[in-house]
Amino acid sequence: MEAIEAPATTITAKEDMSPKLLLRIEEAAKQLGIGRSLMYRLVMSGAIESVRLGRLRRIPAECLGEHVRRLRDEARSSQVT
Repeated sequence: MEAIEAPATTITAKEDMSPKLLLRIEEAAKQLGIGRSLMYRLVMSGAIESVRLGRLRRIPAECLGEHVRRLRDEARSSQVT
């Protein structure tokens, strides 16, 4: 009787589990829960900082948190007055 071998499965983990420092426009938009078009408008208006890498545009991950903090501060100040 022949033994039946199960196919070998290899589970690979990502080599580096640290968060990305620079995000694509689509990734940044997804994190904020907005569409790509609105994300482009925010970047082009300067509301969210971006950097150029050759022909690529990337969003520093920390700038998303800064933008959200600014929005919250604006909302708080408009409630006070």
